[in-house]
Formats: sequence, C-alpha cells, structure tokens
Amino acid sequence: MKAPKEWWKRFFDPAFYTPASRDGLARAGAEARFIRRVLGLRRGAAVLDLCCGPGRHSLPLARLGLSVTGLDISVPYLLEARAKARKLRLRARFVHGDMRRVPFRGEFDAALCMFTSFGYFERLSDELKVLRGVARALKPGGRFLIDVVDRRWLARNWTPKDWHFLDDGGFLLEERSADSARRRTQVRWVRVFPDGGSMERSFSLRQYDAAELSALLRNAGLRPLKAWGDFDGSRPNAATRRIILLSKKPG
Repeated sequence: MKAPKEWWKRFFDPAFYTPASRDGLARAGAEARFIRRVLGLRRGAAVLDLCCGPGRHSLPLARLGLSVTGLDISVPYLLEARAKARKLRLRARFVHGDMRRVPFRGEFDAALCMFTSFGYFERLSDELKVLRGVARALKPGGRFLIDVVDRRWLARNWTPKDWHFLDDGGFLLEERSADSARRRTQVRWVRVFPDGGSMERSFSLRQYDAAELSALLRNAGLRPLKAWGDFDGSRPNAATRRIILLSKKPG
C-alpha cells in the first residue's frame, strides 16, 4: 500500500472526502474560540488559514470578527467556502495555492494550520518551505498555531485497519501501514456509499512528536511557545491525541 507521490492533488474532492462533516462542523465553533484565544487576537486582526478546505475554521473565525484569508489547493473546497461566506456575509477571502509557496509577505497577525494539514511531503525540505512561507507571511511578532496527530499517541494506539459510519449513511474503511524508517504512515481509504458504490484513495503523512515539530519551527524562524493536547486546553500527556503547538515570529 503506497500513496501516489502527489496524492493531495486527487484526494481533496468533496465527492470523496470533506473536512466539513457534520461532526467537524459541530466542533468548529468551539475550536475557533480556542484558536482566537490562544493566538491572542482582537477583532479585525488579519489571519491566514493554511489548507483552509471548505472553511471549517475560516468561517467561524470570520464570524468572531477576524479578517480571514484561506489558502487551499482544492478548487472545489474554495468554491464551497466562498459561497458560504457570501451567504453568511462574512469578511473572508479564499485563495488558490500550494502551501509550499505561500504568496504573502508581512501581512498577517496570525496564521493557523489545523487538522493534520501538515506532513504531506516526502522531502523534509518541502515541509520546511511551508513553515518558512508562514513565517514570511506573518508580521513581526505574529503567531502561528499548528495542529497534528502526536506520533507517540499513534504508536500507542496503532491499529492496522478500522471502519467508520459517515453522515450520508455509508461507511469508510481505513487501512494503515507504518514506514518507521521514514516516520511516515501510508493510509488507504475506501468509501462505500449507501447505494453500494465505492471510491478509493490513498495518502501518506509524516508523523511528528512535539520535539521534532518544535525543531522544524525553529529552523523556519519561528519560536515555539506552548503546546496543548486537545482543543479543550489540556496539556500534552500520554492520553492526548494531538499536538497543538503555538509559535511566534520574532520582532
């Protein structure tokens, strides 16, 4: 089981997968309030949502009074986000682009990259390009919040396969294989629709623990400040699944 080299070009298709599921949307408001609080943002602050998808966090943040720009590689997701923003009359713009080439400089008070939208690339130099692009996009003193699955939690809770019910009445089969030497996980998803039809995609993610991610942020010119294990504000421990890591651009 090995994902295509540039798997992200086909994976993020609303017909196959959306991060704006019913459960995801139900959590989004509370997560947005947590994000605004830990980033220390006042009304009107300029925020970059990297890999924004269909606006699951961008739109609640805009509703909280922030000036949000979302960047994503999926045109269908961006069209969905723009339509929702127009309908809700929210101050948000959505830009098509590759996260390795962030097209902004010194524009944002803060940036975020949520829900394991990091670790896609085979070369660590490409991962570093992402973070250096974020650093360039921030104003001096700007803050960055990144959220990934903790590699240690994944190792403790490893299962080679499982399945989940989906909002539409179908279900998702998930198979995983570990590449320990490269610290990557290969994943195969098979989505089965209520009518019996199916679609299949594979993806690959680099796994990080807090120390590794902090070192990469420092290399990109960002200073790690604090970490959480979940959006409820809990500190990282043996039971927490996520690394939500806050860093700051000097200045």
